[in-house]
Amino acid sequence: MANDASTVFDLVILGGGSGGYAAALRASQLGLDVALIEKGKVGGTCLHNGCIPTKALLHAGEVADQTRESAQFGVKATFEGIDIEAVHKYKDDVISGLYKGLQGLIASRKVTYIEGEGRLSSPTSVDVDGRRVEGRHVLLATGSVPKSVPGLDIDGDRIISSDHALKLNRVPKSAIILGGGVIGVEFASAWKSFGTEVTVIEGLKHLVPAEDENSSKLLERAFRKRGIKFNLGTFFDKAEYTQDGVRVTLADGKTFEAEVLLVAIGRGPVSQGLGYEEAGVAMDRGYVLVDEYMRTNVETVSAVGDLVPTLQLAHVGFAEGILVAERLAGERPVPIDYDGVPRVTYCHPEVASVGISEAKAKEIYGADKVVALKYNLAGNGKSKILKTAGEIKLVQVKDGAVVGVHMVGDRMGEQVGEAQLIYNWEALPAEVAQLIHAHPTQNEALGEAHLALAGKPLHSHD
Repeated sequence: MANDASTVFDLVILGGGSGGYAAALRASQLGLDVALIEKGKVGGTCLHNGCIPTKALLHAGEVADQTRESAQFGVKATFEGIDIEAVHKYKDDVISGLYKGLQGLIASRKVTYIEGEGRLSSPTSVDVDGRRVEGRHVLLATGSVPKSVPGLDIDGDRIISSDHALKLNRVPKSAIILGGGVIGVEFASAWKSFGTEVTVIEGLKHLVPAEDENSSKLLERAFRKRGIKFNLGTFFDKAEYTQDGVRVTLADGKTFEAEVLLVAIGRGPVSQGLGYEEAGVAMDRGYVLVDEYMRTNVETVSAVGDLVPTLQLAHVGFAEGILVAERLAGERPVPIDYDGVPRVTYCHPEVASVGISEAKAKEIYGADKVVALKYNLAGNGKSKILKTAGEIKLVQVKDGAVVGVHMVGDRMGEQVGEAQLIYNWEALPAEVAQLIHAHPTQNEALGEAHLALAGKPLHSHD
């Protein structure tokens, strides 16, 4: 296979999603000669099939809910329904604008962009449609795709993945969602706002089971109030077609019927048939194994993003890509503290967190060394104005730093930035309590929670 490149690149990146393009932009900025290979559209899952389109649907749903409920604010409005084609146009316009901007950014950084399906052909080369692209280093960033359950075939019509759900040309009358994690509860929230009768099936004992249990319980309470049904603690057994929909049977024999079944049990790495194992790269269940600097066991190969067994979040991909670029450029990047990464589930209400749960803190430090405090948003003026309910929960090592911030309520995703600083800078409650938070804001609730934890509550009871 001929090498058409005029030079050997410093870095060849296979995959143009969050991790891949972040590495390309940063590496180029640091003076490296970079080739970025992508078979689809640069931006990957996040821009085209994940973060951005789902949040657009959720915002459309929020507007629908606000229209229905406007009378409680003294505003007379009539809700006439969902124009799903117009919703998709709004969503696609958002994606298109960001996509064009990203293309321009990559061109401006003089990254060599190669469109085509690549395959790792050696520890220092990638083959793309008959062309061999050589590099001193290769970064694997091929991302992930929706997973399914063995024996459950996704047909794209009645049994669908999140990819199909983002393009569905109708609002289903009823839906079963298999999986109560981030993807499942976000679609449950959006579809309920659009008028769908939703049932979530989660095999574990709580919705969003990766979150602090208190956050899960608050979300479950909110979902009950919204009329979103869910079944917890029993695993899926089988699905079969009915005359006009799908029937789902659980392991305990309980059955549910709906127009569509959304399989939202997570995403699996894209690694099969791409030459990774042949090049000697260590793998586990399809994931590429890396160390804290994103290095594989092969000296010239690194990997980032959903392809590696870290948090499947776009901003994690950005950070991992930047880390690799800086390491290869001779910088001294600091390994990522994954507990310190902000996590947001954009359902209604939102669930946001950073740091570790109360249960995890007790495992690490001992139950007698952990203090937890809950601040109810009922005491927050802006939350009252917005008519949102929820809590901020702080987890502290006794007489020490705050090691977990867990928030449930509308717009809590916008508060997680300060929470990230509190955790990552190992702030003491008294130090945060000294900061003055603007009134009235929801951000103020985070300050009030720390005032209470520091022993001097203001708008909360002792």
